[in-house]
Amino acid sequence: MSATTKPPATSKRREKRQRIIAPPISGQEIVLLVVIAALWVALGLFTPAFLTGGSIRPLLIGVAPIALIGVGMTFVIIAGGIDVSVGSSLMVCGVVTAKLLVNQDLPLLPALLVSMAVGAALGLVNGVLIAWGRVHPIIITFGTLNIFQWVGRQVFDSSTVNGIPGTFDVFGRGGAGSTLSVPHSFLVMLVIAAAAWWYLRQTPGGRHHYATGGDALAADLAGVKLRRRVATAYVLTGVMVGVAAVFTIAKGTSTLDQSIGFGLELSVIAAVVIGGTSIVGGRGSVLGTVLGALLVQTVVSGVTQLGWPSQLSSLFVGVFVIVAVGADLIRERARRAS
Repeated sequence: MSATTKPPATSKRREKRQRIIAPPISGQEIVLLVVIAALWVALGLFTPAFLTGGSIRPLLIGVAPIALIGVGMTFVIIAGGIDVSVGSSLMVCGVVTAKLLVNQDLPLLPALLVSMAVGAALGLVNGVLIAWGRVHPIIITFGTLNIFQWVGRQVFDSSTVNGIPGTFDVFGRGGAGSTLSVPHSFLVMLVIAAAAWWYLRQTPGGRHHYATGGDALAADLAGVKLRRRVATAYVLTGVMVGVAAVFTIAKGTSTLDQSIGFGLELSVIAAVVIGGTSIVGGRGSVLGTVLGALLVQTVVSGVTQLGWPSQLSSLFVGVFVIVAVGADLIRERARRAS
């Protein structure tokens, strides 16, 4: 064997790593861009008001919390897990923060940090139970979904929290909540998503994260701290839930009710799966998740703009999820066959 010829084992390892980590923009992400562009054009033709600032700004405000939590969920699913408790976690973060705003008149930064800390604590509960309890993530997070709901209702102590001050106006719907007509919450989400994209693709920690969900046994033998990676993914998701709770409070009124976060987990998981993250773990893209969230919110907004029954948005999103999962299974079979 010549000095310039690499051993077969090295070649196989490099090939496996290339398969786990996708190129900067994948075919599915390109397809998503085309689908979103086509939807925007079609909606613009059928309801011209859709392409006005009065319609696009609320759409982007709606995208921000879904995509933000989706960033954390991308880490979780890449590592081979799932978290169906994020809606209930957001409820707890939201009501705790709202109560402190009403009772203590907290400034912006301390209120944001409190919400992130509460979310991180809830994520840590999930992470520890899953990483060290060796129970399937959907069982654990379904259990904590109900526990967190109970906790949130206890903190509410009544049907609503009233008189919430405008502490988060910078993330709200008014002029103070946007720059050049782009909502601040959407801009913050883009910055966080870009940092997460860079971490997953450009750092050893990111590669270890892919390896955790791609082949846990091989990753363990290679020295990857699997439990730490899994727990960290759930804590990160909790932090993202805390920030998303602030965005959710900001886009509402001075009243917060117990419907906050209801069904959010379905939109988040749909965005991540539609974005191309493999539901079996080991592959995924933060860019795809952001595009998936934009597609989900475009469908919801489009159905509303067209005056169609709101149930149709769930139907359309469900179809997109099935198509995305089917495409992922086809790719997985092709990869194993090659």
